[in-house]
Parts: sequence; C-alpha cells; structure tokens
Amino acid sequence: MAGLPEKGQQSMFDSAMVESRRQVEICNACRYCEGYCSVFPAMFAERSFSDGSLLQLANLCHNCRGCYYACQYTPPHQFALNLPSALGELRQESWKQLSWPQGFAYLFDRAGVVMPLLMVVSFTFLFWLVSALPPSNGEGFYTFMSHTLMVIIFLPAFLVPLLAVGIAIRRYWHFIGGGRITMAEMWQASLNAISLRNLKGGHGDGCNFEDEDRFTKTRSVLHKMTFWGFMMCFGSTCSGTILHYGFGLKAPYTWYSLPKLLGVPGGVLLCLGTAGLAWIKTKADRDLGHAKIWGSEMAFILLLFSVSATGLMLYAATGSSLVEWFLPIHLGTVLTFFLLTPYSKMMHGFYRMAALIYDQKRIRIS
Repeated sequence: MAGLPEKGQQSMFDSAMVESRRQVEICNACRYCEGYCSVFPAMFAERSFSDGSLLQLANLCHNCRGCYYACQYTPPHQFALNLPSALGELRQESWKQLSWPQGFAYLFDRAGVVMPLLMVVSFTFLFWLVSALPPSNGEGFYTFMSHTLMVIIFLPAFLVPLLAVGIAIRRYWHFIGGGRITMAEMWQASLNAISLRNLKGGHGDGCNFEDEDRFTKTRSVLHKMTFWGFMMCFGSTCSGTILHYGFGLKAPYTWYSLPKLLGVPGGVLLCLGTAGLAWIKTKADRDLGHAKIWGSEMAFILLLFSVSATGLMLYAATGSSLVEWFLPIHLGTVLTFFLLTPYSKMMHGFYRMAALIYDQKRIRIS
C-alpha cells in the first residue's frame, strides 16, 4: 500500500473493502443492472474480486444511483444493498490511503469544511498585506503586486500539488495492476470522460442523482459546464503565460485577447456549473453517497465557485480602486484551491480517468 497508516485508518479502509466485496458479489450473482453503466460490465467480467478490482469498480462508479433505485435488494431487504454508498466509501478511503503526503489527506478528511475557509481567509489577509506595499512600477494587477512575487508564490503551489497527484495516481495504477497504456485506450477513455457517458444512464436518459427514480440529465450538463469552464480558465492562464514569456506581451490584456476570450466565458461556465452542482447536491439523498464527507465535498464545490466568481469580479473591477480589494480575495481562493487539490474532491477526475483507461484495457483484452 501507500504507506503505514494508523491502525484505525487502515481498519476503516479494510471495512470499506469488506462491505464493497459483499455487495459486489451479490450484484454479480443477480446481474439485473447489466446495462446501467461501465461498473456492471466490468463487474460481470469477474468471477472473484481482488482488492484491486474492487478499487477499480469504485472509481468507475459515477454515483448516478440508477442501480440503487432499480435494485430489489435495498433496505429493508435483509441483503441491505446500497452499492453507490459502499463504493463511495471505498473510493474515499482509498484516496486517503493512496495520497501523498498521507497525513494531509486525513487532516482534510477531519476538517474539510473549516480548513478551506481558514486557508482562504489567511491567504487573503497575507495577500492584502503584500498589496499594501506595492511595487515601484507595474500595470494592471501588477500595480498592487509584482509579477515576480506571484510567480514565486504560485509556481511551487502548482507544481508540488501536481507532484502529489502524480504519486497518488501512480500508486492507484500499481494497486489495480495496471500496465502499459496504448494510444487507443487513452483516446477512448478521454472521449468517455469528456462526454460523461456514464452519467447518461444505461438507456441515455440521464442519471437519478437528485430526483430518485426519475431520470434527468441535469447533473451531466452541470458537470460539463464545470469541466469546460475550468479547462477554459486553465487555457486562459496558459495562453497568458505564453504571451508573457514567449512574445513579451505582458498583462493587462485587451478584451479580445485569447486570455480574456477564454477566461471570461470560462469563468461564467464554471460559476454556473458549480452553483448548479451545489444546488442538486442539497436535493440528493445523502445516504446514497459517503454521508460523512458531504460537508467537505460541498465546501470544495463552493471553493471552486469562489475561484471563478472572484475572478469575474476582479475582471469587472479592472481600472477601479476595487481591484485592491478583489485581487487578494481571488489570489487567496486560487492558492487554497491549488494546495487542496490532491486531498479534495478534485481528485475524482484524476482517479476516474485512470479507471476509464484501465477499463478500456479490460475491454481490449476480453
């Protein structure tokens, strides 16, 4: 495994594994849900389930909950099946076990609501103190904080979490017995991830996340808005970096420049997507997920919303004295987002991509 966790922490992971194995074995005998999502074809291809195969199933699960509402063995039946919850708990416990450094993941698990708030407030205050001592020259945002200082702060804050993500995914790949990846497997998995195929349900009618046995595509649409909004904002940052270092074109940029054409609509999409995901999360049954982490998941969604919202506010305030106040808030939320990425719900995207790649390998071999 990923290290030597405390006895209680390992016990929680083992308990989640035992319960997932019990439920998966019953599902494998029933096979009623064969066409629901990628979890069930992968499940029905197995005769017995190793820890690695169970972890793979857990990360294939998109928590659409269609299988729960279709199942005849849910409570009050004596089998008491709740596969979305069982796989959700195993998924969450495994992310902590595979994380690096492992201690930070367990700290975030215990204080996933308070920690982001404290970090945003603390970083915002520090950035406000720095902006109170502005550089001798600069334009736009750099009037309040030098470009060099921003690079010194944010470059390691991006690279170190990226390293932590890479170590965790490598550990996951080793745990499930992954091997070499072909371009075809990578390509098909990417298409499945981008299209959110597993949120469309077995018949393409959507999932049951927020409205019990009624199918809806709302969650799929909101996820796509969040994903593409995030990617456009990331593209905006990358294009600004290329313009700055590659062509000597420094910020601030005009509204028709690539950083603005990507960043503004991307920020709007990210705002709408995350706000919508937070809304449907309040409508969904908490018992069909890992109820213990509901608060930390919601806190992270709201953090991602805050990143986009404060970015848009900062853009709208350009040229006014409000920049002095909005810039520290935006930088504080962005820095918090970067540092918490390896231990937050953001990791589900990395693990799910790895699970989709492995599933394509299974399909090719079978």
